Amino acid sequence: MFSELLKLKANSLEKVIPIAGDCALPDLGLSEADRQVLTEEVQVVVHSAATVNFVEPLSSALSINTRATRLLVQLAKQMGRLEAFVHVSTAFSNCPVEHIRECFYPELLSCSADKVLALQDQLSCELIDQMTPALLGKFPNTYTYTKALAEQVLQREAADLPICIFRPGMILPSYKEPFKGCIDNLYGPIAISYGIIAGVVRVMPIRKEARSNVVPVDYCVNLVLSCAWQTAVATAQRRVPAQDPTIYNFAPSAQNPITWGQYRSSLYKYKRIYPVNQMIWFPFVTAPTSWWSLKLFLVFYHHLPGFLIDMCLRLRGQKPRMKRIYNKVHKGIKTLRPFTFPNWTFEMRNSDRLLQCMSPQDRLKYEFDINGIDWKQYMSITIMGVRVYLLKEELTEESLQSAKKLYKRFLILNYLVHFIACCIPVAILWWVYVKF
Repeated sequence: MFSELLKLKANSLEKVIPIAGDCALPDLGLSEADRQVLTEEVQVVVHSAATVNFVEPLSSALSINTRATRLLVQLAKQMGRLEAFVHVSTAFSNCPVEHIRECFYPELLSCSADKVLALQDQLSCELIDQMTPALLGKFPNTYTYTKALAEQVLQREAADLPICIFRPGMILPSYKEPFKGCIDNLYGPIAISYGIIAGVVRVMPIRKEARSNVVPVDYCVNLVLSCAWQTAVATAQRRVPAQDPTIYNFAPSAQNPITWGQYRSSLYKYKRIYPVNQMIWFPFVTAPTSWWSLKLFLVFYHHLPGFLIDMCLRLRGQKPRMKRIYNKVHKGIKTLRPFTFPNWTFEMRNSDRLLQCMSPQDRLKYEFDINGIDWKQYMSITIMGVRVYLLKEELTEESLQSAKKLYKRFLILNYLVHFIACCIPVAILWWVYVKF
């Protein structure tokens, strides 16, 4: 991650001083000595710590995503030199709304943040987790719900701070910096893309015409730094505190959108250019839109092949693994499904206004103009990044040629299997017709 930086200045990381902390603990798990250092020296806070697990138990998600935000706001109020506080939320913190503006939506919450945190103080973790469906209301998971609660905490308790909120879409590999395709995690669409490229995932329910709302991680970083600067400048110029923290939505715009259909088409195109040697079958994906077709495709494309592979592994004296893998895959599909069908649109006036007030030099240095992204080129970079940084396969000619040969072999086998699968029911129907 820091290789390019270290080439420019070998001792750069000596300026970084980590301190121990834990968002799940009281007082953020900070020692008194570290707390004093923070209150005396910090000028800019970027609060990006969170659990991004969609199925995190509510009691845990509340502690990490909501209560920790309140504790950090309380700590920030003691920072005498504070100039800017950037809270990293999510574009889907208000996902029950189809068109999401750069404002707060307290009406979406079934219970205020104050009351929910008070309930957590009074009840056991087990009881809080049992209350999850009632508390979530229209929110699809504990992640989006607790991030919405955190935003309400900021609206109510951080008005006197130089603060703003950054709401990014689904974060994918880097577009340009520190190098193309940089990625180190398996979250959201990347996890599914990883499985598709490896020939494991063959079913992904999507609405092809819906916007995918994906954004490059380096553009997110640049916007975080830029809105921190803008917050500091605006606070210094303002004579009275702002009524609400400024919110910066960040997702593909109406002028330059990318749909799930385009995302899927890009996977089909670039998996041929960057095939992997670790694929276990020909990489393809179907996109069922109904629940019954999803179940049917999962049986034929996941459960049945998984059963056959596990049976072969058992015969060879090896431990079966595909059932366990597909259980994880299906959980991932289930948690991602609420984000692949709605057609959200996002207001981005504050983000656009920030871009316009920056100098040409700063726009180039802190690039985040979403309208300037070539999505076809970016998807090529994304697939390359998955191959290199997640599957750990270098872009050498030898590696690529080996993978392309495997790709062609699996392509032929895939056609053969589909042909046989189509012939079987035809043969049965013909036999029934002749018999009777």
